[in-house]
Amino acid sequence: MANLPPSHYPDIGHLGEDLVAQWLQATGWVILHRRFSCRWGEIDIIAEYDKGAVGELSTQDSILAFVEVKTRSSGSWDAGGRSAITLQKQAKIWRTAEIFLAQYPDKADYSCRFDVAIVYCQRISKNLTEVTANQEALATSSVPGYKFKLQEYILAAFDSSIDNG
Repeated sequence: MANLPPSHYPDIGHLGEDLVAQWLQATGWVILHRRFSCRWGEIDIIAEYDKGAVGELSTQDSILAFVEVKTRSSGSWDAGGRSAITLQKQAKIWRTAEIFLAQYPDKADYSCRFDVAIVYCQRISKNLTEVTANQEALATSSVPGYKFKLQEYILAAFDSSIDNG
């Protein structure tokens, strides 16, 4: 079989982010931005959750989640993406979040946290009729030839007390 051009293959990272965004929305979050970027870096998903009553919106009851999504195939070298979130990566996300809050000052008083979503991607061969999972997934999706599983969602995976230096 001939090798197909890279444009023929789906963007696995974006498909993993799509799954996480859909799951967040299904659990009551509002997606404010996807792939928010600035000179410091990029944040995959920025989502807002209002814990307050439906009537009056209070910033004390709202949460902003800056979500880093790691989509990996099984047996990846970096522990499913966990070890790719180095202190340097955390600092870039933190700085990017500061830029977001500066651009949207109405969100500056919200509680903020930095979450990490671990998505596993499995290539499905035409002969494979069922995908077996070693643990229950939070959400799943598929596109032709691939199955995605939101395996883990880590709340407050790192905090905003990262040294700016």
